[in-house]
Parts: sequence; C-alpha cells; structure tokens
Amino acid sequence: MNKIVLAYSGGLDTSVILKWLVEQYDCEVVAYAADVGQGDLELDGLEKRAIETGACDVHIRDLREEFVSDFVFPMLRAGAIYEGTYLLGTSIARPVIAKAQVEVARETGADGVAHGATGKGNDQVRFELAFAALAPDLEIVAPWRTWDLTSRTRLYAFAEKHGIQVPGTAKRGYSMDANVLHTSYEGYDLEDPWTEPSDDMYLRSVAPEQAPDKPEYVEIDYENGDPVAVDGERLSAFELLSKLNGIAGRNGIGRDDIVENRFVGMKSRGVYETPGGTVLTIAHRALETLCLDREVMHLRDGLIPRYAEMVYYGYWFAPEREMLQAAIDESQRTVCGTVRMKLYKGRASVAGRKSDLSLYDPELATFEDDSVYAQGDATGFIRLNSLRLKVRTLLSQRTSAKKGA
Repeated sequence: MNKIVLAYSGGLDTSVILKWLVEQYDCEVVAYAADVGQGDLELDGLEKRAIETGACDVHIRDLREEFVSDFVFPMLRAGAIYEGTYLLGTSIARPVIAKAQVEVARETGADGVAHGATGKGNDQVRFELAFAALAPDLEIVAPWRTWDLTSRTRLYAFAEKHGIQVPGTAKRGYSMDANVLHTSYEGYDLEDPWTEPSDDMYLRSVAPEQAPDKPEYVEIDYENGDPVAVDGERLSAFELLSKLNGIAGRNGIGRDDIVENRFVGMKSRGVYETPGGTVLTIAHRALETLCLDREVMHLRDGLIPRYAEMVYYGYWFAPEREMLQAAIDESQRTVCGTVRMKLYKGRASVAGRKSDLSLYDPELATFEDDSVYAQGDATGFIRLNSLRLKVRTLLSQRTSAKKGA
C-alpha cells in the first residue's frame, strides 16, 4: 500500500499503531480523528501528537451534528436497547466514524484503511462491515490481529521505547470510548464482574448519593419521534443531547454496569455513562404510549431486539436495517408532543406527557359514568376470546373421562 488512513484517537492503541504502521508498511499514514462529541480533552493537541508519532497528515472531522441527527436519533426512534440494558453508545458511533474515514481515504488518495480494534471485540466487525459496504476496494489493516503486541503491558512498553506520549499507565488505564451519547469503561479491575466500579472512574455524572436532594424537572418537545426542544428552547440535535447530558449528569442519571454478549462469542463486562440518552429513551417511550396505535407499538416492540442486534453487530449500512428503519420512521409521524421528566438521585421518571395527536381519550378511560362505552359489550368480547380456552379444557376433560372408563 502507498497510503493508509488510520482511525486515530490519540489513545494508547492507536498511538502505538500509528508508529507501527509507519515501520511495518514503510508508507505514508494519514491520522484521521472523528469529533463525535468526546470533548476537548481527547482532541486537544491531537494533531501535534500525531505528527510527532509519524503521521504524514492529520484530518479531524467535526461529525457531532451528523452523528446525533443521522445515527443516534434514528436509533432512539427505534427504541433500540441491546439485551435490555445497553443503550449502544459505542456501537452507534462506529458507522459514522467509518463513513468519514472512507471519505478521507478518497480525498487523500489512500488505498488502505486501518483501525485499532482488538481481535476479541465487536469494533473490528463494525468497522470492517462498514468499509465493505461503503468502499469494498480499500485494503483493511487490523494490527491487533497480526502483531505481537498482544497486551496493554506490551503496548505501554512499546510507547515508552519510542517516546510516544499516551494516557494512563500499565498499572491503571481503563479502555475507554467516549462520544456525546456515552462514555464506556472496560478492563483492569472491571474484568472481575464482582468488583464494584470505583466512583472516581466516572467522568460525566455524579454518584446518585451525591446528587441534589431536590428533584429537577425538564420538559422535552418531540416532532416525528425526534426531540427538538428542552424547556421550550429549540436546539440542534447535538446541542440538545449535550444540554441533557449536563442536566442528567448532575442528577446522577445514566450509569449502567453490564455483562453483555459480544458478537464474537464471549461475554464482556462494561460500565457505561449515558445521562442524556437515558432520559431521552424513557421520555420517547412515554410519548409513544399516547400516540402509537396498540398493534403498531407491539409489532415495533417485537422488532427492537433485532434492530438493536443490527446496531451492536455492525450492520448499520445493511439493507435489512434500512428497511426496518423505514417502517419505524413511518410509525413515528404521530409521535409529537411534550414529556415532562423528573430527575432525582439517579432516577429518571415520567412526570407528565401531552400531545395534540394523543390517542388517549379520557372519556373512554374514565372510571366515572360515561356515555361512549357500553360496558355490557365486553360480555360478548370475552365470550369469543375465551372460546378456544374453553374448547381446550372440555377436550381434556372428555379425554380424561374416556381413559377413566
């Protein structure tokens, strides 16, 4: 290869990979970094570090708005939660990062792309499925599957030998991923699922015990299934999620400790902070209870595990995800209104919801006298729906009687 574009974060893995690629392939390496809202801490000085480590050029792409509006929000419209707990913060960032990496490869005339995902994880699959869908002609370099630097300890030793500045230490340095939707922590003491995470590990939320003693209320406006305003202030997608992160984080919301099933076959323990995303997930569901037809909701709910798997496994650019997304988005046309959320010491609960397109009819649901629902009609409804149950029991009784005779 003449030129390789490396997905570069400036962390331990990709810093070492950058130097390793230059040595092993004797070609130009372009360092590409995606700003998906991980914050200035990671991006500050990134270009300088990349050049010092051996990059011929550095491209930093601002993907924040695209990430939230075109990837996070469609996923939230689907109500996607992997295995009932994981809000897919890392998974959903991979397709937008890979998409822009391909664009940089085209612009710079590169014939290869590289990533820092390990051979044990999900990210290698996510990146490479995206590359296959978007640019099947590009060569893919996955150092973790070929080199002999097979542990964090060896990576730190390599970095020290080559004078590469990297975060953390060989004794304590979590494997982390951050974007505007979440921060994840893996490795070191977290590899023991019996060990409680240390409170000083978390970066974007306070411990629920340390959150304010008074509840905080926030109102979120929705249009076509997407949040568009917080407390009456209309915001862009990225601005809205960022604002909710601050509000929810100071109330201790969004921490999850999960043992999940990786696509490659093993179980993995990860700890996640998803403050704003947690609030939006609960608020969106609350509004759907007003605005979605029963059978539409039940059908969509039955597809949530499949949709979540598509995102988790890396099939964002697959035709089945696009087909399912079209159906989900059609269902969201009526999901418009406002949800009032109560945030208190780690818990986000619904305090109210309203919509001009609500299917909830107080006159039908009331426990008081009404003139629109004839309760006697329920007798025939129950008789017809119970018929098959009666037939089954009567058949069983007749069969038992014959055997007894």
